[in-house]
Amino acid sequence: MAVGVRTQDLRKIYNSAPPAGATGGFIARADAKGSKAPKTEIAALNGLSLEVLPGEIFGLLGPNGAGKSTTVGVLTTRVRPTTGQAWVGDHHVWQEQAAVKHLIGVVPQRPNLDFSLTAREILTFHAAYFGIPAKQRDERANGLLEKFKLTDRANQMVRGFSGGMMQRLSIARSMMHDPEVLFLDEPSAGLDPQTRILLWEIIREYNQAGKTILLTTHYMEEADALCNRLAIIDHGKMIALDTPQNLKASIPGGYLLRLHFGSQPPGLMDALQALAGVREVRANDGTGADVYADRGGSLIPEIASLAATTGADLRDVHISEPSLENLFLHHTGRSLRD
Repeated sequence: MAVGVRTQDLRKIYNSAPPAGATGGFIARADAKGSKAPKTEIAALNGLSLEVLPGEIFGLLGPNGAGKSTTVGVLTTRVRPTTGQAWVGDHHVWQEQAAVKHLIGVVPQRPNLDFSLTAREILTFHAAYFGIPAKQRDERANGLLEKFKLTDRANQMVRGFSGGMMQRLSIARSMMHDPEVLFLDEPSAGLDPQTRILLWEIIREYNQAGKTILLTTHYMEEADALCNRLAIIDHGKMIALDTPQNLKASIPGGYLLRLHFGSQPPGLMDALQALAGVREVRANDGTGADVYADRGGSLIPEIASLAATTGADLRDVHISEPSLENLFLHHTGRSLRD
């Protein structure tokens, strides 16, 4: 039976010293000895509630530092939340850690393989931790080594593996005990296109066997290709949740025209808003404008004519069709890759 995942009002606050030279935005607190040590509170998660349905591929999409890895850390018992609750199936993550660990497989953002072992030993030792009999361990290891194209390196120490090979082995290891929920934290980071496509095929196949998969990514194309639903998060908060198709369809007008001006005369934004088909106009960094419209290329001559008429110095135009990147820009005003 497929297993779902749920969080409720998760908050995680980290306390750390401010970076060198920082002056604003940090609160100086007295430590236990009374000395004034400048510290700051960083909210990695800020009231995050989500539900991953049993048997779906669910994505957490956001830039670096958005809170994706912290969410996975909480759900996999590695990070204790400051407040809030989390469940895997019917098991409370922090009250039933042993039960949760038997249900989940985890692929961390960075490979944490034992360099003193061969690829085969890494797989079989992992299965032994879960009490899987020796014969079954060997069978599963052989099958996964073949699936991940590692059979020819099975008996070699992993210290000589490439980054992509280590990542494939990490994912194979997470599947050795046949978990009901698979957590993949940035699974395709640093992979070449061919290996990424292989990984996507394996993820889909595992999901078709009734498994629930939660992955984090900052690759829009990965979220679009794999996820049944996804949550876009930033600064530890959810800013959108739906299917990739519905999220893209929610962008005003569909097309985004990013305009860059050398100069902007008064009234330019209002004049752009008045053009036929324009749904929304937003100033961008004082030198440009984001124009959401029902049309793309056909709008450029009118924008150029308007710029010439008003004395605006139009220097660059970039058009993009509906995408998750555009959605993120619309909600946050900055690029998903920032």
